[in-house]
Order: sequence, then C-alpha cells, then structure tokens
Amino acid sequence: MRTITGLVFIILVVLVSFQGCCQTPKVATSFHYEMPIQYNDGLNTDELTNVGMDTCLIFDVSKKLLADSIPNVHSLLIYKDDKLVYEKYFAGRDQKHGKRLGCIEHSVNQLHDCRSISKSIISACIGIALQKGFISGIDDPIVKYFPELENCKDSLKRMITIRHLLTMTSGLSWHEIGTYGSPFNDEIQMNLRFNPIRFILKKAMVARPGTLWNYNGGNTQLLAEIIYRQSGLPINKFAEKYLFNPLGIQQYEWVRLVFKNVPSVASGLRLTSRDMLKFGLLYMNKGQWNGASIIDSNWINQSFESYINRPHLKFKIRDGGYGYQFWTYSDAVKTQPFDIIEAKGNGGQSVFICKQLHLLVVTTAGNYNKPGDNPYMMLTKYIVPSIK
Repeated sequence: MRTITGLVFIILVVLVSFQGCCQTPKVATSFHYEMPIQYNDGLNTDELTNVGMDTCLIFDVSKKLLADSIPNVHSLLIYKDDKLVYEKYFAGRDQKHGKRLGCIEHSVNQLHDCRSISKSIISACIGIALQKGFISGIDDPIVKYFPELENCKDSLKRMITIRHLLTMTSGLSWHEIGTYGSPFNDEIQMNLRFNPIRFILKKAMVARPGTLWNYNGGNTQLLAEIIYRQSGLPINKFAEKYLFNPLGIQQYEWVRLVFKNVPSVASGLRLTSRDMLKFGLLYMNKGQWNGASIIDSNWINQSFESYINRPHLKFKIRDGGYGYQFWTYSDAVKTQPFDIIEAKGNGGQSVFICKQLHLLVVTTAGNYNKPGDNPYMMLTKYIVPSIK
C-alpha cells in the first residue's frame, strides 16, 4: 500500500513539474532586444531602429509574451524593409498535428506545425503546376481530373472548377471551422478515411459553385490530388522539388493521414519559423527569390485578390475576403488604411504580408482549437503602429 501511495505521489510530483515547466521561462518583467543573427539562408538582418520602428511598442508586446499575458506564443518574427529586424522564440506547450509534445523550448531550428498555412503552400504548388503545364487552367472543371465524377447525377458537382477549390467556394457540404474538437468535424473524418478523396467527392452540394464561401480542407486535399495525378509526384515531393529546394528549405516534415500513406495537405506541414518567413517573402517579392523566378508574378497577384467575402465567423476571426487559400483584410492604423494578406493556421500560426508597409510578420503558437486571434491583435495593436 505504501508503495502504491509513494508511486502516486511521484506521479503527482512529475505532473506538477510538467505543468509548471512552461511557466518558468515566461516570468520576465524586462526585455533585452538583440538583433537577429545573420545566417547564410538568404535573409538579411538589421536593428529595429534602422528601419524606423518604435521600439517601445515592440518591447511592450515582448514583455507581454514573456509574461504569458499573451498566452503560449512560440515565435515572433518581424521583417521590415527587406530585413529581419526582430526574432524571438518562447517556451510553451505544443503539439504535432494533435499529438501533445509537452513543453518545448522553441528555437530557430525547431520545426513547428504550420496547420492551415499548409493550404497556402498547396496554392503555391497549384500556381507552379499551372506554370509548368501540368494543369491547363484553373477554370477547368475538376471532373477533367476526377473521371469518377463523370457519371455523377448532380450537375452542380460537375460544375466545380479548380478556382472554386482555391477560393473555398466549391459548394460541397462541409463542417469544419470552429468544430476542431469534435469527432464529427469533416476534416477529422477525412483524415481518418481509407479513401479520403472518395469521402470528399461524395459530399452533397449545398450551393452553386462560386456563390458561397465555406472553409473546407477537403478542397485543398483535392487540389493536392490533382497535382499528384497530373505530375506523378505526391504533394510533399512536388513541393520539395519546385518550392522548398529553390527557397533553400532543407528541413521540413509533412504528417501523413492516419490510414492512407499520403500527406495531410490541409494542415500537416511542419516548418521552421524562418522558412515560413521565406515563403511569405517569396509572395511579397512577386514570386522572386535571390534573382530567380519560382512562381509567376501574375499568380501572386491573383492569389491576393478577394474573390468572395467571408461570412461572420463565431471563431473570433475578423471579417474580410478570401483569395487563393489566403485570407484578406482591409484595416487602418492611425487613420491610414492598408491591406493585409494572411496565410493562417489553427492555434496562432500566421504569415502576414503588408505590401504597402513593406512588412512581413510570422507567428507560431500552441493555442490549438481555441477562439481568438492573438496574431492579428499583435500585428494591428503593436507592430503596425510601431512603424513611424
């Protein structure tokens, strides 16, 4: 009996220690700024003050992150005027595609869930596939790539195009955003299927394609399947060959579906924060990287257009529009209007592109399935106002 009691005591001590491990690093009341380290990765670094940013606001948000009053943020990177001027990593509880990892001391070389930033990567791959002739056009009906739809009796389903998949306007019935903790969530259901493509294509139509925005990871899975069927490369290898290698991204992981040996394309990619920044920079620079064209500039411009207004979301995401797997917003700080393009992932993963301000911001965090939008708050309350 004493042995059992002692064992229970030890387990409790371990649990308490585990629960507190992430709190210890985040108790600082002061912040010491250091210029980001210059690595041989294509990213130039500089001081905050050299790009005209008010350090008071940046230090203020840094203190809040260290104190965890803005909870469980794992990294914040600020790229202004072609220079990385802020890079900070924080300890915090994390997951790997839903599997708890415990407390992680995040760092420059640490892979992190991108979650739905993965969707924006797929959009880039569609642009590359179009450019290289694997796809003839994004207004192609998807029945061209999915012959299993040829005998479909629903004429609306045969009208779905690649563009509709890109803009989340396929019209397919899908329940996902705001229900990630539920086993009835359609993305979770898709990931558990032996044949996820069949699961998606069998969904009923609830709207005419192009008329209704509905967040749908199944759309993204179909986009990746089209690339595979046309190029012969699974999406992870396609991205590696045509996107990651040209960007110098050598370290990545793409979590696979449970019962199918294919990548979870809607949310399974893991990258470092700096490599997420490279992806955003590629789009900010109209598809150019170190003098080479990786994606056609016309595709970049099209990707950032707002094709449809998003309905009000109960998940506390600001209203706006939607491009090719990118979220779009119009905002104003100090009465000055500006546009925001975001690659957004569940839990606080964000790549913000503000072209008018020559600003790029990356955040990672571990607030999975929780309402709120701390990345957007940090961008509009602290980072943008700090620009003089």
